[in-house]
Amino acid sequence: MTRYALAVDIGGTKMEAALVREDGMLVDGSRSRQGTGREATFQSLDLAVAAVVSRALAPLPADAELVGAGVGSAGPIDRVAGAILPVNMPLARGYGLAASVHTAASAIRGVDVRTVLGHDGGALALAESWLGATQGAGASLSIVVSTGVGGGFVAGGAYIPGATGNAGHLGQVRREGGLTLEEIASGPASAAWAQQQGWTGSTGEDLARDAAAGVAVARAAIERSATAVGQALADAATLVDLDVVAIGGGFSRVSADYIDLVQEALTASAAHEYSRRTRVVRSGLGDEGPLIGAAALVLR
Repeated sequence: MTRYALAVDIGGTKMEAALVREDGMLVDGSRSRQGTGREATFQSLDLAVAAVVSRALAPLPADAELVGAGVGSAGPIDRVAGAILPVNMPLARGYGLAASVHTAASAIRGVDVRTVLGHDGGALALAESWLGATQGAGASLSIVVSTGVGGGFVAGGAYIPGATGNAGHLGQVRREGGLTLEEIASGPASAAWAQQQGWTGSTGEDLARDAAAGVAVARAAIERSATAVGQALADAATLVDLDVVAIGGGFSRVSADYIDLVQEALTASAAHEYSRRTRVVRSGLGDEGPLIGAAALVLR
């Protein structure tokens, strides 16, 4: 009998869920999303959880084995309490995400559904190590550059959660001028910086379009983001001795050479030969990675 997991991923702009088979494949028709955003509240998130969980579990046969629900969330998280403390959703601080998913899934299935909460960066790292671009690496870091910036570590094939489940929270390391990496390199931060230089666009998609059309400020914003990410990764490579870093997230696709720019900055900034050899690659799982990783929290 095929085993399945419910996968839920929540970030600064959206919540998604899907049904995932034991081989890491998403079940057709099970994936859906709901908006989140800075104004997300406990009530709005409860409604979003109910909607996406219901859609995800709809294709699951009544007699199929549901191993559990894996939940990846923008952090920080409180793994013990099953709660989230997200930087990008201040009104949702302390929200009991694990309990909400557990309640929704258990009500639909009529049984107690084991629910595991993890940091979304850690979930992505687990997915990339299992089926993606970091398979076989001795030590790897997988990150997302999107509305926020976050990541997770895998060493010897094992996910490294850290003491509280928040290891890999790269977006909150401090960079130039006391700003965090997320405040410099994320999509919204890059668009805001370009606006301060006189650019008239508003989104990461606008930056991509204008940079491709030769608008110098838009290109400079992209290069600024990639340089900051590469320098932060050089520090991580020096600390952890990484083989490879996989990068995903919407803003990482803002230009065709974004990954190359990050690699150049890492190599130029790294302090030692061992850290300069760290490879930067694009995520092998695309936008399915976070959901596969959430499922892996209970499947692996």
